[in-house]
Amino acid sequence: MSEQLIEVVDNRGVLRLTINRPQALNALNSAVIETLEQILVELEGRDDLRAVLITGAGEKSFVAGADISEMQDKTPAEAREFAGKALRTIKRLETLPVPVVALVNGFCLGGGCELALACDWAVASDNAIFGQPEVLLGVIPGFGGTQRLPRRVGPAMALDLCTTGRKLEAQEALRIGLVNQVMSQSELQDYADTLSKQLSGNGPQAVRSAKQAIHDGMDQDLDSALALETGLFALCFAGGEQREGMTAFVEKRKPDF
Repeated sequence: MSEQLIEVVDNRGVLRLTINRPQALNALNSAVIETLEQILVELEGRDDLRAVLITGAGEKSFVAGADISEMQDKTPAEAREFAGKALRTIKRLETLPVPVVALVNGFCLGGGCELALACDWAVASDNAIFGQPEVLLGVIPGFGGTQRLPRRVGPAMALDLCTTGRKLEAQEALRIGLVNQVMSQSELQDYADTLSKQLSGNGPQAVRSAKQAIHDGMDQDLDSALALETGLFALCFAGGEQREGMTAFVEKRKPDF
């Protein structure tokens, strides 16, 4: 394939993935989904992985949705297979043991919004547009939107968005908790660079443990989740990372993780 559908840049274990179909507003088709899954399978086995940042090529679109031209003639069985493949791929992204951050640099609609929802958090440029407009096409979100969106913004807002198909500007997405921050396009790139430095400089096992504690704990009762936290906290003292971090603090130097 002459076109590199997803560009991968590795900076000290912080990977930046750029979905590269700007001519189609970075819409998700089967080839992009398959390429993303292949990349994620490889990442699952990397002990040196620190974080994953995902964005779209250009300044117009993060991901404008699934590729409608590819979907319009599918049978129910083919639609189920297509959605199942996308769900599996997005789940791989969601369950990576390191922070996964969406850098939303424009349209973030349909499958693009569902991709961002599978990330641990999202930040957006001020021109970003969000939405789950599938009902306007006679379908519903099929890549996890009906389940992840209410968990992020609450069921009432999720029903609003999924049944009206209305779109949100970046500031409203910030207000409802869909994104953590809104900034200009240039600031978004600066944010990505700063975040990469922060995450690559922190204790890698501690970062993984923090994600595990929060993600796994959300599905447990409070007492069980607190016990999980205590166990993971204790495990931090089992290796050299904690000793290096605390020794560096006492010695007033930067730790070497």
